[in-house]
Formats: sequence, structure tokens, C-alpha cells
Amino acid sequence: MEFMQFRPGESGYETELAGFNRIVSHRPAAIAAVRSVAEVRAAVRYAAERGMPVAVQSTGHGPAGAVGADTLLLSVRRLRGVHVDPAARTARVAAGTRWQEVVDAAAPHGLAPLCGSSPLVGVVGYTLGGGLGPLARTYGYAADQVTAVELVTADGRLREVTAEREPELFWALRGGGKSGFGVVTALTFRLPPVARLYGGGLRFAGADAAAVLAAWRRVTAAAPEELTTSVALLRVPGERGLTVHVRVAVAAESGLEALGERLVRPLREAAPAFADTVRRRPYRTVAEIHEDPVEPMPYHERGILLREFGAAAEAALLASAGPGAECADWAVELRHLGGAAGRPPAMPSAVGSRAGAFTLTTLTAPGTDSGVPSALGEWSTGGRYVNFLAGPGTERLAPQAYDAGTYARLRAVKGTYDPENVFRHGHAVPPAGTGVAAGADRAANAGAGQPGSGGHAGTGGTAPPGSAGSSPAAPPGAGGPPGVRPAASGGPRVPAQGAAAESGGAAPAGSGGPGDARTASATPAVSGITAPTGSAGVAGLVTPAGPGPAAAAGSPGSAAGPALDAAAPAATPARLPRRVS
Repeated sequence: MEFMQFRPGESGYETELAGFNRIVSHRPAAIAAVRSVAEVRAAVRYAAERGMPVAVQSTGHGPAGAVGADTLLLSVRRLRGVHVDPAARTARVAAGTRWQEVVDAAAPHGLAPLCGSSPLVGVVGYTLGGGLGPLARTYGYAADQVTAVELVTADGRLREVTAEREPELFWALRGGGKSGFGVVTALTFRLPPVARLYGGGLRFAGADAAAVLAAWRRVTAAAPEELTTSVALLRVPGERGLTVHVRVAVAAESGLEALGERLVRPLREAAPAFADTVRRRPYRTVAEIHEDPVEPMPYHERGILLREFGAAAEAALLASAGPGAECADWAVELRHLGGAAGRPPAMPSAVGSRAGAFTLTTLTAPGTDSGVPSALGEWSTGGRYVNFLAGPGTERLAPQAYDAGTYARLRAVKGTYDPENVFRHGHAVPPAGTGVAAGADRAANAGAGQPGSGGHAGTGGTAPPGSAGSSPAAPPGAGGPPGVRPAASGGPRVPAQGAAAESGGAAPAGSGGPGDARTASATPAVSGITAPTGSAGVAGLVTPAGPGPAAAAGSPGSAAGPALDAAAPAATPARLPRRVS
């Protein structure tokens, strides 16, 4: 079985490496640009035969350390496609699919995936890390909706993982899937019946931060599960200074607009908003709530979980990140948890952030730290949310995303399915019994009481063997402030809100991922799975038309649609890449 491969110095290598978050510079020995499940299996076996670690990339929103010259990098962005079963209310998606593709496919049926705030984030990596989206308090984590996972493990075997078939692996993949159990080639998950919601954003001047935060705190204290909300303190060089961005999403079976207006009224009355996009809207415009950026940029993302956000915590946040504070963070974000996100699902999963009442996430320039988590450390649970970790050193913080029992159980599963630690990059856990856990455990214990430790390369613990550790400097031209895009409301340009866009990609998703600058020849849609059309349905956003998944053959079936496992027509890069058989 052949697969397309790019090596250093060959045309297409650099383009294939380019991910959304440019904070790391991957330099793998080779890139396997896979277009079918059969090619994924062939690439994994190829690496195993040569003793090479394997990393996986899709969109590249949540890289950790850089991938080095000993590693084979699997680029799964060509494995894209969506099949929606309206009767079963499920979707089955291929590994490289982005959220807007699923939103658009589900919308005609009055169904809604539990996507993230950014439509460009990959479905698989986001879901494997838990998936905390705009409707989290109403419907829980995206991982809670998963019913089946198709996974290629380190032995090259394709497994269909469900609650009945390999239940321990099924538990681990949902919320702990970034631990490095293999390459996820497809996911099947339930779609809640949501056609419309009441939501959008309110933007206030930084001078009104105290009044807005106080109102937001009171709203969250009494919020019903129909309301999911977040607030971000944003700073973009060259813009109007500090901006306060409140995001709301209300989902209800009846009385939607009346309920939404009642819940949002205290926020609107807190201070005059210079931009207000909150309204009754079709779910397919859910990306307009957060208005995340669409241009790649380098950023460091770190966060902690808070057990509460009372008046004292509010004062600490204003002192460290409010008007007049010496704060250079591009974004400081609070997300309200609880509700369905705080309850264990009917089918237990490895999601490790249910105990928190809020997430506190910071977005900073490469090479800089944030003092905000330390300022609010008094209210920290000692935990973190793995999807809100990105940049060199954050691999050492990953153990803090789980309690001790969950982390030990994840290591045991890792020891069963990847005992040689082939999938060791990103936010992977070490396999049980390898003797490499001590460093990771020390990092977890050291960081639990030090939420502001920041995840720098030298902070506590030891990365798993073969991990890249600290990364090289960001690529040339990657420095400076994050990219911006015009706000739909006509307000100021929106800063890069990496704290609001969860890490996407395929397992282990934290290792970064290529963008879509290079286009290969299109491949036919899989039977039962619709390939993306290139139209995203979000104002100002177009998802590049990528090659579709390959025709199905020889892989396990699924009630939601056939599996992907056949060769596709050859791509046509600028220069014929090396092919491996």
C-alpha cells in the first residue's frame, strides 16, 4: 500500500506543515499525507517497522512541543467528509473534517453538532479533548455525544471502538483521547435537535469592565442550564485598547426569544455596548457568537479551572487584567461551566474538567507568560482543561487535566494499546509500567498549587521520551500580535481569541497541523459521506475546498455510514513527492 510522502527540502513539505497556531516549527523526518484509512494503516506500519514515533496533524490549533527529525508526521486533512443520519440524529465524520462542514450538513435537518466557538477547528481533536462549546451547559461536552470511534492503533490495526466493543478504550478516547492511543480516522456522534438559538456578542469599552464583570457574575450565579456564556478581556495593539466581549447562547425548546431577552437584559443594562449581535439566529451562524479569527498566528494558550468566581475573584481579575493593569495578554477569558457540563454522562468518559465552575484561559504572545492565573490561584481547583493548552511546555501540564484516578486509568489504557509509546507527541500520557511517569506526575503535583506556572519549557517534570520538549522559535514572520478580522457588527476588529477556539485535529491532536494552502486534486465522496463543498456559511469565511475522503472498502461498517478505507486518486503537488510502499 502506497501513501504520499513529503521529505525536508521537497516541494510541499513546508506547506504541509503549516498549522493554524504557528508557535512551534515542526521538522519531522517525513510527512505522510494520507487520503484513506488504508494509507493511515500503511503509514503507521511503515513507522513501526523503522522504530519511528508517529505524530498526527489536522488543523493545528493546539500544538505542544515541536515534532523533531525522528518522527513521521501524519497529515489527515485530506480525510474529510460528513454523513448525517436524520432519523438516528447522528453524524459520522472523517478525521480531517472541520466543524462548519458538520454544522452545514446538519442544519437542513434541524440538528446541531456540539461544535466549538471556531468553525475552523477540527472535529476530532476538539472532541477527543472533551469539546466545550457554546451550548455546553445545556447539552454537555461533545465527547459525551460520541457513540463510535474508528481508530488505527500502533500495531496498524483498524478498530471500531464502542461501549460494547473495547469499552475501556471507548471510555478513554472520550475526553482523554489526546493521550495518544492511535490515529482516529472517523467519529460518530449524536446531534441534538437545535435549529435556532438566541445568542451573539456584546462588546463594551474597557472602562466599563468592572460594571460588566459584576453583571456577568450575577447572571452566571442564577443562570439556568439553557444559558451558556463567557466573557473575554481583549487587548490588540493598534486597536481601541481594552475591550470586554460577553458571549451568550441560549437554547430552549419553547419561548426562546423571551427567555433569551430576559437573561441578557442585565448585561445590556450594565453599560452601553458599542456592538450588540445578540439575537434569535439559526444555529448554522453559531460561529458569529465568539467571532474567532480565521487567519493563522502564533500564540501561547494556558488555563486553569476555578471552583468559583465571586466578588473577591472578580476584584483580583480586574486588578491583574482590567483597566490600568500591566497586562499584555491578548485575551483573558472566563467560561461558565456547570449544568450539563458538570454532570457525569450516562456513559462514563474520561473528561476531567467537570469539577470546575469556570475555566480561566489566557492567550499570550510567543515566549511570554501570563500573571493572571497566579492572581486567581486562590480560587483554582488545581485542574486544567486539556483543550485550552497550546504551545511549548504545555505537554507538561496535561496531567493536571485529570484527577489522579483518571490519569492512572488513561496510562493503563495507553499501556495496553501503545506500550512502546509510538504516539508520544502533543499532550499524550506515558504508558503504564514504562518508568517515565514519575516526571509527569511530579509536574502534575508541582503545578497543582501553582496555576501561574505557565507551562514554560523548564517548568517541572519530564516530558515523555521522544517528545520534543521546548520548541524552536516561531517561524519567520510569525511574531507580533495575532491576526484580526472585522466584527460582523461593524465594531472594532476582533483579536485572535485562542482562548476561545479549542484545539482541533486528529489523535493525538495537540501536535499541531497543516493548513489548506496547498490543494491536491479532489477525490470522490465516500458512499454515504458528503465531501465538503468549500462553502462555510459564515460571513467572511470560506473553508478551502479540500480533497474528499476515499471510497470505502474493507473496513468495519457503522450504522451511521460506511468506513473510509480505500486508495484515492493520486494528488498532484507542484513537484512529484516521494511515494512509499
